[in-house]
Amino acid sequence: MEQSKEKKTKKKEVIRLERESVIPVIKPKLIMTLANLIEHSSDRAEFLKLCKRVEYSIRAWYLLQFEDLMQLYSLFDPVHGAKKLDQQNLSPLEVDVLEQNFLTYLFQVMDKSNFKVTSDDEIDVARSGQYLLNLPIAVDESKLDKKLLSKYFAEHPKDDLPDFADKYIIFRRGIGIDHTTDLFIMEKIDMLIARFWGFLLRITRLEKLRKKRPSKQHKTDPKKNDEIIAETDQDDLYVERIRLENMDLSLRNLFGKMTIQEPTFDRIIVVYRRASTASKPERGIFVKHFRNIPMADLEIVLPEKKNPGLTPMDWVKFLGSAVVGLVAVFSSLEMPSADLWVIFAVVSTVIGYCAKTYFTFQANLAAYQSLITQSMYEKQLDSGKGTLLHLCDDVIQQEKIFLLLTESSLYLQVKEVIISFFILMEQGKATRQDLDLRCEELIKEEFGESCNFDVDDAVEKLEKLGIVARDTIGRFYCVGLKRANEIIGTTTEELVLKAKQGGAS
Repeated sequence: MEQSKEKKTKKKEVIRLERESVIPVIKPKLIMTLANLIEHSSDRAEFLKLCKRVEYSIRAWYLLQFEDLMQLYSLFDPVHGAKKLDQQNLSPLEVDVLEQNFLTYLFQVMDKSNFKVTSDDEIDVARSGQYLLNLPIAVDESKLDKKLLSKYFAEHPKDDLPDFADKYIIFRRGIGIDHTTDLFIMEKIDMLIARFWGFLLRITRLEKLRKKRPSKQHKTDPKKNDEIIAETDQDDLYVERIRLENMDLSLRNLFGKMTIQEPTFDRIIVVYRRASTASKPERGIFVKHFRNIPMADLEIVLPEKKNPGLTPMDWVKFLGSAVVGLVAVFSSLEMPSADLWVIFAVVSTVIGYCAKTYFTFQANLAAYQSLITQSMYEKQLDSGKGTLLHLCDDVIQQEKIFLLLTESSLYLQVKEVIISFFILMEQGKATRQDLDLRCEELIKEEFGESCNFDVDDAVEKLEKLGIVARDTIGRFYCVGLKRANEIIGTTTEELVLKAKQGGAS
């Protein structure tokens, strides 16, 4: 994820995102389109049968993993897990092994579901702007355990982990857009004051004394030149942020409604454990699931948040205003003919500005509480077992009333396997790189969609199914359609459907 700005008639803030491994075509349309490309009707029927058997086989693999995951999590459920652990009479060392096994299964399911661990760069970009949340939110790290995740990442090292990975981990998947239209009266006033404050700092040359927060996102990137950016345009996704800070205010829009825009994380999953106390060791693992979280408001999903208070800048404004006001008042009093109206105006201005700062804080606090409430009731999909159930259902294609993910992991796995087999069947042997390229070209030609095709996982499953192999120089090739169906064999689902149809008749 990278943030860039372009200056034209107005400022634009564009975030460049890596395109995810998602095939933007629904499974039924994909299968029927590919089937219609097959010339002979008998081969077409065999291909449709193979698609069903591939889906049933992948479903069975994930069901086994799902059962193991749920059994392990039952021991670490924050509500009832402690009682089950006591019933097992396990030693602390055995419990440590089980919780690490749970995390291993969890990370595997996350990976198969295309969830990614948020990096420091992504966090920096998300926090570089403000959207609806205008208060500094911090995590009370003393309330979070630091041993659980530290031990896991010591045994399973990962690149580009965020600084907070020893305390909690944030998974994200999918990108969306959120729009908000409002008057934003207080925000506009704050912005005008901030711009005037910045103007004063510039003309007094005090701006150089301000300490800038270091950010990892602003690194020298050799791909900044126009030629290379043009080449990567097709592989990357660009999303624009529209913020009040980048808008030109005029009398026309100062008191009118304006629309701001912020990219969102479509799905967020947060995993953490609370800190243990001297009297009570903590074994519960919290798994919380959120949706449609604006990047700039990512703080609302953080665990164990501190109560927000006035920022250091607010206190500077308070004290600065008080000092300026007192100096002005005493200067006026020392004059031979003190003007009471001038003193009254100065005092009123200082009091009004302090009141404005205080009430702005109260308004931001109310907005924060509203966002937190909204995240609990609308954006938080579930927690604990429910999150794992949704996540694993997402893998095995089970529909839930209040959660329907359009691109489930099972859909993705099945589509990747089917496309890879179809390419090998129609175009013959291919290396891993050629197969990846041909699959992406097929999706582009037949459906007009671009995607980052993950061929590695597809050929791995095809080899496990026994319907794809490699020749002596490493090229992949597939068996015939009829032979492929024979190798997979009749699945349990087919037997159940056959028995149903027989009972109905």
